[in-house]
Amino acid sequence: MTDTQAPSSPPPDPPTAGPGAVALQGLTKTFGAVRAVDGVDLEIHPGEFFSMLGPSGSGKTTVLRMIAGFEEPSSGRVLLGGADVTRLAPFDRDVNTVFQDYALFPHLSVRQNVEYGLKVKGVARAERSRRATEALAAVRLHDYADRRPAELSGGQRQRVALARALVNRPSVLLLDEPLGALDLKLRLEMQIELKEIQRQAGITFVFVTHDQDEALTMSDRIAVFNNGRIEQTGTPAEVYERPATAFVAGFVGTSNLLQGAAAEQVLGAPGSYSVRPEKIRIAHPDDPAGPDECSAAGTISEVVYAGAQTRFLVDLEAGPRLVALRQNLDESSADVARHRGSAVVLAWRREHTVQLNDQ
Repeated sequence: MTDTQAPSSPPPDPPTAGPGAVALQGLTKTFGAVRAVDGVDLEIHPGEFFSMLGPSGSGKTTVLRMIAGFEEPSSGRVLLGGADVTRLAPFDRDVNTVFQDYALFPHLSVRQNVEYGLKVKGVARAERSRRATEALAAVRLHDYADRRPAELSGGQRQRVALARALVNRPSVLLLDEPLGALDLKLRLEMQIELKEIQRQAGITFVFVTHDQDEALTMSDRIAVFNNGRIEQTGTPAEVYERPATAFVAGFVGTSNLLQGAAAEQVLGAPGSYSVRPEKIRIAHPDDPAGPDECSAAGTISEVVYAGAQTRFLVDLEAGPRLVALRQNLDESSADVARHRGSAVVLAWRREHTVQLNDQ
């Protein structure tokens, strides 16, 4: 990181929340004939980094806006710290929201931007200055207080927006795809920084994203949204390693699905199953699978070289196409291409076969 390091300064003390920092009970939102959110029940714990993950139109942003008070539920309740805030205006809720576009005042300095909300609330100048200094130290921008937003990088402007939210010491901070406007390298850096800031501040973060890597990298828990409902809630490891449905398996990472006759032939049981590509090893047809492994014969139809690893697309004799990943420890792009058309056996440990709840 190239920014000047801030002096050691304690982060602002967050207020304590009740049994649930955020609780949603039967939350529904309709827009005319469209049911954008369909009976969502959810509890977010105090001090948790919680992500709402899903594709565009899945309902996650609408849920965030109902927590913030920008949208009123058609039915259901929103509780903050155990208190029902469903009908309260946004400024009467102990939350702050950070948006993708930062919404900084270009004519004000960084310090003035951070102090702005406190000034509107009538906080005394000396207290405003002290709290702004603490907030800027928490996001490591102490030495940038006198600059204007135009003089900062995208990542620095995002941290100013965070400091402006943190200075109000909300019990819950809502983040609506805040990294979406950043380039890939900066976005990866900010993922780590956001988690560090959240851990130091001790504030509950509710983070909306459609980026699975962001959710897996930063979250304590994730709720996966689809068609206005939550398909699965769990830790990143639970959601990735044990997806509940075919949608979760396909949206959170890449997954192979075995269903119907193919499942019966390969696994010996009916149903819908998932196995992650990185769990599959590629073996020679004469190399038998172990006693604790599932296996399926097939032909490599395509090879996709991706630098650190190669994706092998294998057409099984049982019918479906599976993807297997292999790290490129020794091979180059020219080396892996020669595997195209080869007969192989795919094998994986039985414990890595996940039965899905889809009917």
